[in-house]
Amino acid sequence: MKRKENIGLHASASQIAVISLSAVLLTLTAAPARSQSEQEPAGADLAFQTDAPATGSWRETGRMTTKRLSHTATLLSNGQVLVAGGEDSDGFLLNSAELYSPAARTWTATGSLGTRRAFHTATLLPSGKVLVAGGLDGPEFLKSAELYDPAAGTWTPTASMRTLREAHTATLLPSGKVLVAAGSDGTNLLSSANLYDPATGRWMNTGSLSTARDGHTATLLPSGKVLVVGGSNGFHSYLSSAELYDPAAGTWTATGSLATARELHTATLLPSGQVLVAGGLGFAIGDPIYLSSAELYDPATGSWTATGNLAIERAYHTATLLPSGKVLVAAGFSFNGVGYSYPTSAELYDPAAGSWTATGSLNTPRYLHTLTLLSSGRVLVAGGYNDNDFSLKSAEQYH
Repeated sequence: MKRKENIGLHASASQIAVISLSAVLLTLTAAPARSQSEQEPAGADLAFQTDAPATGSWRETGRMTTKRLSHTATLLSNGQVLVAGGEDSDGFLLNSAELYSPAARTWTATGSLGTRRAFHTATLLPSGKVLVAGGLDGPEFLKSAELYDPAAGTWTPTASMRTLREAHTATLLPSGKVLVAAGSDGTNLLSSANLYDPATGRWMNTGSLSTARDGHTATLLPSGKVLVVGGSNGFHSYLSSAELYDPAAGTWTATGSLATARELHTATLLPSGQVLVAGGLGFAIGDPIYLSSAELYDPATGSWTATGNLAIERAYHTATLLPSGKVLVAAGFSFNGVGYSYPTSAELYDPAAGSWTATGSLNTPRYLHTLTLLSSGRVLVAGGYNDNDFSLKSAEQYH
């Protein structure tokens, strides 16, 4: 049983988290030698070549100290990137963390988490500290939370969430509090939501969503409300519904539904205040399918409209808003009707034109990776998984 046969077409987001831990172990029995992209370069690392890269291209940068997937990556106030947790090629959960320096293009180890975890969330707080919450430690679902202090390079425990959860979302609110919503506790999908108050270090309950879900997205709108979109509320049961959280009232209300039900998509806030949802996993004629469609949400009207399609169907991809106002979508997992694939391709969405164009492809195919916009405007992709290399320690920068 191969990992790609378990993930995507045959599992919901909550099932994926558990499956991923055992699937790597099964595939390792026939593990090939590392591909050229994952071989340690002889002599000077390719990342430190001094010739200027072309605009719209990806370039290898320093490798992480540990192979990892299903981790988190957070841009710190000092411009460094904190990567934490995840799992390695042997399917072991990680408590290690490391820091990427964009100036040096190198990774260095930092303090380790108190608890191993993957499929958790990480949120940069106004204080500059990072809140990590929930996730999985092997078969155990977590409600514990920890704080990373960049000044000390250490983690300290903080209060636990009210509920075990993974495959949830975490959103920093204008008040400085963190909203954690939905996900799975290992037995049931969740509709509940919690608020973390950094001032007190405590969690409190807030209003519940009308629909339990995982594999969804959560986006902070300019109004201060939070838009939750799509996801799954059961095996092959994909959602088109969307809900708005009002921090002032502590309640959720329904808003317009997507034209296409989907989970494992991306959602990106555009400079216009609209939200772009792209790709994901959907359902057609009794079978799950990967999606290329994209839709725009208008907070003024509470409605969705179709926009240009991605060039290829993809889920488990990543998306980030560039300083230009365009949206970069990269890598992921796909199924073309014949077989599974890990696309290296990347695409740019132009809100003015409402269309996608191809940009440079990554050097290494990957999904379950992270994508981080750096202070320089460049984009860092780190880690992930593919069937050739299994979990990855490679990283690349988009210029």
